[in-house]
Amino acid sequence: MSDHLSTRRARIAEALPLEDALLLVGAGEPVPLPENSDQTYPFRSHAEYYYLAGQECAGGVMAYDPRDGAAEGWVSFVPAVTEGERVWEGREQVPGTPIALLDGWLAARRGRPVAALGGKLPVVSLYAPATERVRESLRHARRPKDDHELALIRRAAAATAAGYAKLRELVRPGLTERALQIELEAEFFRHGASRPGYGTIVGTGPNSAVLHFEPSARAARDGEFVLVDAGAEIDRYMADVTRTYVAGEPSAFQRDLHQVVLAAEERAITRCVPGAEWKNLHLAAAVEMVAGLVAMGVMQGVPETLVEREAHTLFFPHGLGHMVGLGVRDGSGMYPGRPKDPRASLKTLRMDLPLADGYVVTVEPGLYFIPALLNDPARRTRFRDCVNWPLVEQHLSLGGVRIEDNVLVTSGAPEVLTAAIPKHL
Repeated sequence: MSDHLSTRRARIAEALPLEDALLLVGAGEPVPLPENSDQTYPFRSHAEYYYLAGQECAGGVMAYDPRDGAAEGWVSFVPAVTEGERVWEGREQVPGTPIALLDGWLAARRGRPVAALGGKLPVVSLYAPATERVRESLRHARRPKDDHELALIRRAAAATAAGYAKLRELVRPGLTERALQIELEAEFFRHGASRPGYGTIVGTGPNSAVLHFEPSARAARDGEFVLVDAGAEIDRYMADVTRTYVAGEPSAFQRDLHQVVLAAEERAITRCVPGAEWKNLHLAAAVEMVAGLVAMGVMQGVPETLVEREAHTLFFPHGLGHMVGLGVRDGSGMYPGRPKDPRASLKTLRMDLPLADGYVVTVEPGLYFIPALLNDPARRTRFRDCVNWPLVEQHLSLGGVRIEDNVLVTSGAPEVLTAAIPKHL
């Protein structure tokens, strides 16, 4: 076992409120395709398992007994590879203790509570009441990235930068969203990516205002926004980056909108320091972007008051960002014991906690002209005095701007891991 896994497991063992409970963490099982084709969806071990096991292993189980010590108490149980798997898939045996011995391991510890995390565990019928508390503690303990994790994220960021460098050369009228996706992802692979970290988003024109848009055959038209949200993945660790371009020459309105988002993003990055409350960073970015929209004549009123009234959600309907690493929202969520903020404007905020040294977060403010929001009669009534509606009508098909970087929180200045990717239109 590698040194980083040994160190990681010992640290996690000390952080979990198990008391005398056993811990089982399952990798999960492949999910068959619904048409009985003997095929499965691509398998990925549950992140909680992968973090502790350091390997993909369908049916694998990490077991821990606190009585055996923080370092020595871990056992990796793995299923035996079948002949069929060797013949049809070329699968090789994953190192570990045969999973047939798991029943005996549990029998020797009969009567003790069991906390079960990760994928479903058919061997466990008794779950400790503290299971969710253990899961919350594991999520929180995973938030600071260790040196091994940061090395992988840096490699993923470098592959992502290569993809965006190629993409920037290609953005022009007439090129389709799918064509841009192909060239971007191909460059990821050429620079060591295992796969794209998530479904690549490429939206042109009005599609750039669809937050999770799957690339289509639509071609960019002259003067349209082209929003790209994508990241390379290496050994399950990834980057998550968004840039917004214009196919052709941008208008003055597009330049101003892009600059408002860029300024808010760069200011938010400087605030990513230990102890900073993420919710406060989000609200500060909202105020700054609303101020920009007021200056552009899109909104009207005092920016702070407009955000208090939640008028900003017309143009900024998502949160400032989330954590990233082992998964696209790795470790996001609430600070342990903290209740969810009930404000409607914060329902899409993916985390609510103070930042700490070692956290890697995305900072991704955006402003969009989304017809589904801006044409809603209830919103038009509620915010009738907050928006220059005739001007908005002129830009309903404009799309939107999002700019996103990955930021490492340190004891000093924040480090932008994706700084090599230019942000200009």
